[in-house]
Amino acid sequence: MEQQVTARTAELKLSLDELKSTQEQLIQREKMASLGELTAGIAHEIQNPLNFVNNFSEVSTELVEELRVGPFLKLPEGDRKEAGDMLEDLDRNIFKIHHHGQRADAIVKNMLQHSRVSAGQKEPTDMNALTDEYLRLAYYGFRAKDKGFDANLVTEFDSSIGKVEAVPQDLGRVLLNLYNNAFYATQEKKRQLNGQYQPEVKVTTHRLDGRIEIRIRDNGTGILEHVKNKVFQPFFTTKPTGQGTGLGLSLSYDIITKGHGGELSVATEEGEWTEFTVVLPYVPIAKEPTLHTAP
Repeated sequence: MEQQVTARTAELKLSLDELKSTQEQLIQREKMASLGELTAGIAHEIQNPLNFVNNFSEVSTELVEELRVGPFLKLPEGDRKEAGDMLEDLDRNIFKIHHHGQRADAIVKNMLQHSRVSAGQKEPTDMNALTDEYLRLAYYGFRAKDKGFDANLVTEFDSSIGKVEAVPQDLGRVLLNLYNNAFYATQEKKRQLNGQYQPEVKVTTHRLDGRIEIRIRDNGTGILEHVKNKVFQPFFTTKPTGQGTGLGLSLSYDIITKGHGGELSVATEEGEWTEFTVVLPYVPIAKEPTLHTAP
C-alpha cells in the first residue's frame, strides 16, 4: 500500500511539474504576442516622422554643397574662414543626423516585420541541406567582415530527416541570426582571452517523436543567467550599443512559433557556452506514386 501511495505521489508531482511548465510556456507566448503587437504599433507611429528626418537631412546636405560652390565664394576674403568653419560644423551635424536616422530606419523596418504575416509558401525543404547552407553562408559572411575571424565548425546531421514542409526563406533567416550570434559570442571570448582560445560552433539535427530538433551550440561567452529569459523580447540585446537592435531573436521566435508551430529555446552557462534549440513539427513529405506504363 505504501509503495502505491509513493508511486502515485511521484506521478502527481510529475504531472504538476508538466502543468507548471506548460503554463509558463503559454504565459511566455502571450507576452511575446503582446510585445509583438506593441512593437508594430510603435513602428508605424514613428515611421512617418523618421522619413521626414532622413529626407530633410539629404536635402540639407545638398544645400550645404550649393552654398560652398555658390554664395560662399562671393563672400569677402576675411569672412570666408569663419563661414567655412560654420559650414564644416553644419556638414558634420547633418552627417550625424543622417547616419543615425538611417540606423533608426533599419530598426523600424525590423520592428514592422513583427506585424507582417510571411508571404512565403511552405514547400518541401531538405532541412539538413538548409541548415548546412546557412552555416557556411554565415561563416564566410563573418570572415568577409573580419579577416581575423576563425572558428571550428562541427556538424552532425540526422540523415533520416529528409524533406519536410517549411518556408525555407524564413527558416534561413532564423538560422543565419543564430549562427551570427554564435560567431559573435566566440569572437568576444577570443578577444577577452587575448586569442588564447579556439572558437567552436557545433550544429546538430535530430528527428525525435514527431519533431525535428536543430541545436546550435557555441563555446563563447555565454549569457548571464538573470537575463536568459529576456533574450527573445523585442529590443533586448546583450551586445554593446550600436551593434545590435535586440530584434533578431524576437523575430526568430515569431517565425518559429507562429509561422511554423514550433519552439525556440536557449540554454547557457555564463563564460562557457550557449545552445539554441529550434524544434519543428515533423511532417514527412509523402513520396509520389510511381507510374507504371503498360507493356
